[in-house]
Amino acid sequence: MTGDKSRPSTFEAHLELVPEEPGVYLMRDSSGSVIYVGKANSLRQRLRSYFTLNPSVTPRIQAMISKIASFDTILCENEIEALILESNLIKKYQPKYNILMRDDKEYPYIRVTMQESYPCITKAFRLGPDADEGARYFGPWIAGDVNRALKTLSELFPLRRCNRDLPSDIGKRRPCLNMDIGRCLAPCDDRISQEDYRAMAEQVCLFLEGKTDGITKQVYADMHAAADRLDFEEAGRLKRKWMSLKALRETQRVVDPSGGDRDVLALARNGREVAMVRLDIRDGRMTGCARAFADDTDETDGAYLSAMIREQYRSAVIPSEILVASPLEDQDVLTQWLRKKRGQAVRIHFPQRGDKKALVDMARHNAEKALERRALSRGADTRSLRETLMTLADLCHLERAPERIEAYDISNWGKDIRSASMVVFRNGKPERSSYRHFKIKAFEGIDDYRAMAEVIKRRVDRLEDESFGDRPDLILVDGGKGHVSAVQPILEHVGIPAAGMVKDRHHRTRGLVKPTGEILELSNPESIADAKARSEEERAMRQGLLHLLTSIQDEAHRFAQRLNKKGRRHRVMRYTLENIKGVGPARRRLLLEAFGTSKKVEEASLEQLKAVKGLPEDVAESVFRYFHQDSDKNDALNLNGMDVEYTPTQAGSCADNDDSKTGSNNIDTIERKESEDEV
Repeated sequence: MTGDKSRPSTFEAHLELVPEEPGVYLMRDSSGSVIYVGKANSLRQRLRSYFTLNPSVTPRIQAMISKIASFDTILCENEIEALILESNLIKKYQPKYNILMRDDKEYPYIRVTMQESYPCITKAFRLGPDADEGARYFGPWIAGDVNRALKTLSELFPLRRCNRDLPSDIGKRRPCLNMDIGRCLAPCDDRISQEDYRAMAEQVCLFLEGKTDGITKQVYADMHAAADRLDFEEAGRLKRKWMSLKALRETQRVVDPSGGDRDVLALARNGREVAMVRLDIRDGRMTGCARAFADDTDETDGAYLSAMIREQYRSAVIPSEILVASPLEDQDVLTQWLRKKRGQAVRIHFPQRGDKKALVDMARHNAEKALERRALSRGADTRSLRETLMTLADLCHLERAPERIEAYDISNWGKDIRSASMVVFRNGKPERSSYRHFKIKAFEGIDDYRAMAEVIKRRVDRLEDESFGDRPDLILVDGGKGHVSAVQPILEHVGIPAAGMVKDRHHRTRGLVKPTGEILELSNPESIADAKARSEEERAMRQGLLHLLTSIQDEAHRFAQRLNKKGRRHRVMRYTLENIKGVGPARRRLLLEAFGTSKKVEEASLEQLKAVKGLPEDVAESVFRYFHQDSDKNDALNLNGMDVEYTPTQAGSCADNDDSKTGSNNIDTIERKESEDEV
């Protein structure tokens, strides 16, 4: 509790009346508002665990407990019913202390109203309440793709797109133009039976799930049947439909050669927000990618994935297997619920190794990219962004809004691998082509202050270098007063102001260190004495500035880690050579001298290895076998390290663009351009 030792006894009498049965409990504050909804197999035990002197809960739930004025309980037959009721009540009350899922509003859905007698296809921007009534949602889709998909669907499956109330409106009005052009079978005029119409709607759902093989074979058979009966017009229409289905099949990337249907769930978090991703794999092919977001409230990864399962599978197709990136606390009851909804066996699996682990890693990578894009998209409104930049200019004593902002971060991995990043934001938006990497060389050991000063000095030396870009209007460093003090003497000589970006204990952006050394708190305005006196406009200004600084700081940190990770991979690879039979330190050096890098050793042919002077032939064969024994398998499933973005209409690879260029003045790596999909 929060020091109020009388609180547990306040509820003691009420707890004795709570039965030890499954159910749902609702916590209310002094105003009667529901602030938390939970489920339990034993209501009394669960509630008693809250109302003790030292409850073992997260800080967020600890804060919730301090606000409880009363609670209600609802008994259920079993824990599965409690799970369903809990989900419904969370959607109804939107309690402050529950994990609340938010759809990715960038990407719309396709909705098939299967709850209706004559389903229709529409575009939707979020999961609606009709999902619980039987409506099917597919997606989310990239904005342009959803329109192309709807057009394709109208050509392949002539379902109605009107808002007539069928079957009550059948025969009341003449069919629309869509019937005349072959885009609708006119159920409104009773020209198709309800059974045949729903069968076609089921085909649409199978199509959107990515299960196109059966449909393609059926269309192919119908095409030949039409040709045999000399109905060449129908045969031509079916041929166009068959070719469209084949083209779709070819765009879906094979990511699981073993085939089968499974979903893959993973998440990424930055301390402020959590991004969750569901990859849909059907017949071994990627057919869709759903994204959802929630506030980062220090819950476990498993708690977020459990919330995603409850939310996503209200309408999503449930496959036979669901791979998750973390173990789930309530996995058994979730499995039972999914089995009940699907009507068949469902397995939730947390893979630790192998191909399925690679699929989970791919989903996690997509979640990281979704989180990065979401952070960078905040404050995209031009007017509000301009106002935020003007605010930053005032705080940093600039005469005008900074057009070019450079931000720097240091990344260390041991004493040997030390790197720094420079990211550039122009008019508040990332300019990826201007990003740069540095390696720390001026001294040995770890000293962030000296490292930051070294990097800034090297940047100042390149102010006139056109390849490095314009002169910055403002330099931001990742760190507090010490980092700002370390670089100010260097920048004062050239008249460039410097400020710092500080983080809280959860590594979230907390505030701005002004050039004067004063820290402006942004993430927790309640801690400031005059917070209540602030105007709504000022609070909005602070929030906009916090979003901008968070985007810049996260991007600087991500880019600094990128070169760091490369160095770690290269180092591990170099010493991996010594794992090969017959290769020790001396022969490792011999191979590296002959080929230059461990990557080239890996790519060398057997003849090239045998040609290395001083390397025995049997050792050359061992080296070759070590790197090529699994080549066939790797060709079939090359997932590790992929940066892949999937949409329901296609699956494409957007691999890291690691092209770099060596520059002078100790600038070891200069990134010329990043992949557009990477940030």
